[in-house]
Amino acid sequence: MVYVKVDKKRSIEKAISIFKRKVKEAGILFELRERQEFKKKSAVKRKKKAQALARMRQRKEKRATKWL
Repeated sequence: MVYVKVDKKRSIEKAISIFKRKVKEAGILFELRERQEFKKKSAVKRKKKAQALARMRQRKEKRATKWL
């Protein structure tokens, strides 16, 4: 649970910006978007595999250009 205490020293605007930053860091909105619709396990696995392959390709290209 994300919360920000507002006292006399802190303005409302500053408290709102701190709250927004904490929500973003906690990943609450990302998780909410992910849970909006059901995804089959096979689709999730396929997506993760594709992302892993993309990362591997990117690292491989980076290593190849490093030696040139």
